[in-house]
Amino acid sequence: MAAFDEEEPRKPARLERLVLDRLGIAELHDYIAELRAEIARAEAAIAAKSDHRSAADAFFRKPQ
Repeated sequence: MAAFDEEEPRKPARLERLVLDRLGIAELHDYIAELRAEIARAEAAIAAKSDHRSAADAFFRKPQ
């Protein structure tokens, strides 16, 4: 048995699709607002990870 078992990266959980026909207009607007907030949260996480990656790349870059 290896000292470190390699794990496959976890995939994000899939969001369940709502039956939109059952929602009213106000509920659909609320749903869209929730989705936009979640998208903003994901984009912020991407930006933070990108910043960390750039800092690490700069630190380990070979001097020319």
